[in-house]
Amino acid sequence: GAALGGDSRPRCLRAASRAAADARGRSERPQSAAASRIIGISLQEAQQILNVSNLNPEEIQKNYDHLFKVNDKSVGGSFYLQSKVVRAKERLDEELRIQAKDEKEKGWKAET
Repeated sequence: GAALGGDSRPRCLRAASRAAADARGRSERPQSAAASRIIGISLQEAQQILNVSNLNPEEIQKNYDHLFKVNDKSVGGSFYLQSKVVRAKERLDEELRIQAKDEKEKGWKAET
């Protein structure tokens, strides 16, 4: 049997999972991939949670405010889901910051 605390999935599933994680890491720019690891949510998952297809700050904020409110425990919501909404917002805010920094750096390079 599997060792206690070990991954009990069959070896092929563990390999497939690892390959998928590697592919995600490669498809994201290094800063973006790092943000996904630190916050614990990929950019794609964050967009799905907050139901946004593009990185529009106003739409992100509007959806975040709504989902945070409806998942509040005081109105019978789920703290777990509310936490996911907060993490998703943090991840999207970080991606916006990364993109703004990239744009600024491109502007500097164009001037030289």
